[in-house]
Amino acid sequence: MSEADPTTIGSTAPGHYGSASTALFLREATIATAWNVHGDAGSASLRAEVQRIARLVLPMAANTTSKGEGVTALWLGPQSWLLVAADAAALGDFAGARDAVNAAGGALFDVSASRIAYAVDGAPAAAIMAAGCPLDFHPRHFGAGQCRQSLYGRVPALFYRHREPPDCTMLVARSFAHDVWRSLCTAAAPCGYTVRAAAPFG
Repeated sequence: MSEADPTTIGSTAPGHYGSASTALFLREATIATAWNVHGDAGSASLRAEVQRIARLVLPMAANTTSKGEGVTALWLGPQSWLLVAADAAALGDFAGARDAVNAAGGALFDVSASRIAYAVDGAPAAAIMAAGCPLDFHPRHFGAGQCRQSLYGRVPALFYRHREPPDCTMLVARSFAHDVWRSLCTAAAPCGYTVRAAAPFG
């Protein structure tokens, strides 16, 4: 990978920035489709309908996730989940899925354009995330496959351990994404970081 201008902290162009270390990697984790499911977690018909649509079992325990064929389900609350797909074909037709979930007593909302996701990988990842977030990123408290909601700076964020710690993905509102990216890069600059090309979520 070619060397990037080290003065352009906050650039999204692939390359190396900050100090000479190459232990930290940042990239956008692209989201093709994101649907918000609402409903009674105790409803067998709702769970079955979502399983048919997304080919996964909704996570019932707080702050957990589940994965299917190209789809990740993240627990948001006792009656709310986020389905994220890196490929639009993984979830299919929204209108048909919405009607089926409604018929099962739930609700489905297309929020595909609402969030941007950034993956932070490498040994310093937990320290870089903790620089802007009050969460405890220690593996004992936040392991692979789990998710948490908190703030990064003053921006609401959803954190997802997409792999074994310390790697983590952060989802933020699209309107704040540029500011969050720059904050991440600024925190990472003293240890050095490499921006990689965008890759699918998950």
